[in-house]
Amino acid sequence: MSEIQRPGALYQQVAAAIREAILSGEFAPDSLLPSEAQLMARYGVSRPTVRNAIAALRAEGLIDVRHGKGSFVRSDGQPALTLERRISHTTHGRFVMPDGEVWEEAEAPSTYRTRTNKATGRLFQLDVEEALFACDRLLVEPGTGTRAMHRTLIPFEVAEAVPSLGEEPGRQPAEIYRLLTEDGHKLSWTETVRARMPLPDERTTLRLPDATPILHLARTTHGTDDRPLILEELRIGADRAEAAYRITADKQPTRRART
Repeated sequence: MSEIQRPGALYQQVAAAIREAILSGEFAPDSLLPSEAQLMARYGVSRPTVRNAIAALRAEGLIDVRHGKGSFVRSDGQPALTLERRISHTTHGRFVMPDGEVWEEAEAPSTYRTRTNKATGRLFQLDVEEALFACDRLLVEPGTGTRAMHRTLIPFEVAEAVPSLGEEPGRQPAEIYRLLTEDGHKLSWTETVRARMPLPDERTTLRLPDATPILHLARTTHGTDDRPLILEELRIGADRAEAAYRITADKQPTRRART
């Protein structure tokens, strides 16, 4: 039996002891933790104390409780997927994303009308409550079962300027890029990535374990004069994926020699 002699509530002491066992490798990643009865005997504490300790470690994200199976140590391995965040342009005017053919749609896309909020208005350089077309997709990567939520947002004024886009705003992003290019835009992209805790519907839809953040990627397509044209948002479990970028050096303007 391990002695518990640290200050603090008893369940916190047990949680600290289990945490040390996890971090030291005694309890390996993906392994099943000892049962409640075994932990009670190991630390000489009651069942409620063990349960409170497990709840604390679950909130920290160190363990994952699987109903009917027990408590498992979270994996510390590499994410299952690497998202290549680049875009290729073929000589025939077709745009290709390296991840585009990996994902399958888990359900039919949902196209609807919405309005800008503070965050999307800032990215579009529009006021709040400006009209947008939106298309939501739930994507699944067949090899790993990883789920992702993808949303495309298009201002009404952009869609109305490209008739075929206004008639069908729920097109795939690569197809939207082609239509915008044919309309005379020279496209460029900016993207931001942030980690945050999921909203309840995101946690349910993405089937995330407790205490798991998501990656929220926001890609803005810019057209002529750097005008924002469309916004794509991708949300995916941070334990399942990492984003990879190809970085090239910008060409600096030539400085004129002083005379």
